[in-house]
Amino acid sequence: HLVPQGTPNLLIPFIVIIESISNIIRSGTLSIRLSANIIAGHLLITLLGRTGPFLSLFIINILIITQILLLVLETAVSIIQSYVFVVLGTLYSREVN
Repeated sequence: HLVPQGTPNLLIPFIVIIESISNIIRSGTLSIRLSANIIAGHLLITLLGRTGPFLSLFIINILIITQILLLVLETAVSIIQSYVFVVLGTLYSREVN
């Protein structure tokens, strides 16, 4: 299944190597994508939280509301990312089998 039909015999070893590397890299890029999205949300909330001691009381209230909204957004992003992770993982595993 790694070689398309009609591939010249001379190219078959190269196509097999390229397709094998592609299948290995897909799982890595999927994991990196998921990790980067998780880290970005946590990093943004942490950076906003660290500015709290330097702000006035009014701005701290706005900061808390902003962080709550970011937590809601991060929850939505995590649901979408888990769906994408499962769908792509299923598609990749079907392609390999």
